[in-house]
Amino acid sequence: MRALRDPFGQLRLIAPSGAAAVFFCLTIILCSNVFPQSGQIAQPDNDTLVIENSPELNVLAFRKTVIIRSNAKEVFSWGGDVIVEGRVEGDVAALGGNVIQRETGYIGGAVIVIGGSYKPDVPKPARGEGSETVVFGMFEEEFRGLAQDPSQIFAPAVSTAFLIQRILSVLFWFLVTLIVATLAPGAVSRSIAEVKTNALKIFGYGSAGLVLTLLLVVIGLHFFPDHLGAVVSLMALVLLFLAYGFGRVILQVLLGRWVVRRTLGGSRTSDALAIFAGTFGLTLLLSVPYVWPFCVFALFAVGIGLVTRARRRLSNSVPNST
Repeated sequence: MRALRDPFGQLRLIAPSGAAAVFFCLTIILCSNVFPQSGQIAQPDNDTLVIENSPELNVLAFRKTVIIRSNAKEVFSWGGDVIVEGRVEGDVAALGGNVIQRETGYIGGAVIVIGGSYKPDVPKPARGEGSETVVFGMFEEEFRGLAQDPSQIFAPAVSTAFLIQRILSVLFWFLVTLIVATLAPGAVSRSIAEVKTNALKIFGYGSAGLVLTLLLVVIGLHFFPDHLGAVVSLMALVLLFLAYGFGRVILQVLLGRWVVRRTLGGSRTSDALAIFAGTFGLTLLLSVPYVWPFCVFALFAVGIGLVTRARRRLSNSVPNST
């Protein structure tokens, strides 16, 4: 089991891949049945949940510290710690909290911590054979604050870290858009023309495709065998984010050209300037409280819609060419 550290000493990853963290969190959120379930559950106070003899219980806790006294199947806590004193046969995860494994505790599956740390009481804790450990130690206070007040996700506080993040986002997406526009100018031009002429159709196709893909992820996690469901769901999520990236590239170029045309008139400008203007403008929209969720949905919808329309054009052109 190998460990990786970032140059700033803030990020610690143990295990082959951090993708397991995202996948497990999605799995637990989508698939776990929340209380009540068959099992022995006690709540000594508003911030603590104690699990006794509940071997078939998938525990999902929000803003609570979970203590496993006897046994449970899987545990996920957002905004609180997970303390394993007994036995957990499956995975244990904490978002904005720590996973603490006592000397008497056993964890059969993966330990996944985002915004916290893994703290076993002994150097060699009792773990299942081949089990993984994924730790992403940054943003613990942010995740805890989000659990305390979920509305923060729609109206994030403006801070130095927020501004730095936005600057890095502008630079990253400017480079990505510039590379895509340079390597595939024909595809970008065709997609922009498609958005201009069939915007409503693209948005409609994309919205339907996004909903169907998310349903496929839920169905795969619920009804498919474990490994098949994991593969199908992971592939669907990867395709979604690729579509998001493509949609963002196209809209940034389209927005940038519109901004340059409105500000500089008919004077000839470089594509890099238009791309930068579009990237900066879209990043500003994605930073506006309560507006950015609609922008993200639009980016997903446009990307999926463009891919869907391109596949339809390709399939319709094949019989004509033969």
